[in-house]
Amino acid sequence: MQKTWIVKEPDIFLKDRLSRDLATSSLFAQLLINRGLSDVREAESFLRAELSDMHDPFLMHGMEAAVGRIRQAVQRKEKVFIATDFDVDGVTSCCVLESELRAMGISEAIHYVPHRIRDGYGLNPQAVSQARAFGASLFIALDCGITAFAEAGALKEAGIDCIIIDHHEPPADGLPDALAILNPKQSHCPYPFKDLAGVGLVYKLIQALTGGEAREYLDLVALGTVADVVALCGENRIIVKHGLDVLNHTKRKGLSSLMEAAGLNLKEKKLSAHSISFVLAPRLNASGRMDSAHASLDLLLAQDSLEADRLAKALNDHNRARQRVEEKVMTQAVELIEKDVNFQEDFIIVLCHEDWHPGVLGIVASKIVDRYYRPAVIISLHDDAGRGSARSTHNFHIYEALAQCGDYLKEYGGHKYAAGLSIDRRHIAEFRRLLNEIARKSFGQNRQAPVLGIDAQIPLSLVSRDLLRKIDLLSPYGEGNRRPVFASLGLCVKNKPVVVGRNSLKFWVSDGEATYEAIGFGMADFFGLVSASSKLDLAYCLGWDEWNAHTPIQLEIKDIRPSPEA
Repeated sequence: MQKTWIVKEPDIFLKDRLSRDLATSSLFAQLLINRGLSDVREAESFLRAELSDMHDPFLMHGMEAAVGRIRQAVQRKEKVFIATDFDVDGVTSCCVLESELRAMGISEAIHYVPHRIRDGYGLNPQAVSQARAFGASLFIALDCGITAFAEAGALKEAGIDCIIIDHHEPPADGLPDALAILNPKQSHCPYPFKDLAGVGLVYKLIQALTGGEAREYLDLVALGTVADVVALCGENRIIVKHGLDVLNHTKRKGLSSLMEAAGLNLKEKKLSAHSISFVLAPRLNASGRMDSAHASLDLLLAQDSLEADRLAKALNDHNRARQRVEEKVMTQAVELIEKDVNFQEDFIIVLCHEDWHPGVLGIVASKIVDRYYRPAVIISLHDDAGRGSARSTHNFHIYEALAQCGDYLKEYGGHKYAAGLSIDRRHIAEFRRLLNEIARKSFGQNRQAPVLGIDAQIPLSLVSRDLLRKIDLLSPYGEGNRRPVFASLGLCVKNKPVVVGRNSLKFWVSDGEATYEAIGFGMADFFGLVSASSKLDLAYCLGWDEWNAHTPIQLEIKDIRPSPEA
């Protein structure tokens, strides 16, 4: 689908003032303003991104009670039961908390990770039963529990204190009856930064428990934060920036084995947030998607190198199996879309199929959103029950939409861009109808089309090593802090394009003063357009070409269109 380019309009006065105050170029000042940083102090704090810039953890509602209860458990040598989720955020949360509890002197702490297929999302009665059988007096729920009214009630009835640490959207009709809830999205929580991942909340708890920076956990905290696709701004950006430093020098045997199994060589190239998103996180998620997440948690906790190597290989195998299943489900989903979806009427794509593997539904939903630029709900049916994953576009709050469909759902949870649900087969048709009705009202007459935000339109001759080095100060990049995108118009194509690697397109462009190589990953479909054009408009990010020392700057294409000047 053709993208609409939206070039951000510069505020000349603001840009000149920030450029002067920071002693930087007007272009770099504009990039900061585009990220909401128009004040010199805010900009300096963003660029500095020090751990000391983080907020006092005791500003978070429930923190004092949680810290006091955990310290009491340490003093009394109590049994602690940790229940977590099966994704990377959940397993890193568990690894961080369990490691710190043991360092504090709690020797009897065990964890519970639900099985995605057997147990589904969220806290469940089995975790409560196991906690009772273990004889726990303190139960800590990680990355789940914010809607677990029944389970919290059962724990209280059993005399087990419960702490819930969950970053998902709280329900509108109250909160579970727990000793303490750490979730800055609670309406009465004064904590300034609302978008921490589950592992980020655990990190704040450990900061409160220890009174220090807890830097030794930042590799895991960065891993879970990036994997959960939370916005990399504010405290999340600080966590990931410092966490990448720790991760690139990690002493954890499990992470070292996983990097080796994945073919990452830290001597050749440093890890980035991209490395987490596309290499490490999929492998850690794969065990929970295809079987049990225990392998991922065991890997992160591993103390023995041989055991770590064995587990890393198992995760690689799970990831390959996940890719095969995902490809099959995606193919079937596209066939259903081509056959059944009416794009004039269906503002949201809702697909159902018998026995699709629940472990890949979220990935497939994300790919469908990328391909068709519509929110998508993908449901796997088994007997009379359906279990689904939802993903959304930037302009539609999928969790709020599901909340309006609550009468048709057995369970649901999540946030603005991603959610999970369970539903009876008999309710699916009405659910689809109501969800599309909500979407039509939300979108109105606005045509659903992908938008490409452009930070600045510049002549190609403005690109330089100094500019790229300056831009690198804005990293780490991710959700909420995207790499700057530039547009250059009327560029001459200097050679016949070639298709390289996996469906990628490569060619050279020039504006008459500067000439650079451009690469479009996965953009081989543009071969004919580039071949037939003498001039093009390019939208691109700037990157270092690590394979070519003579011309180290490369344009990483985001979109191509014929130039009106041609």
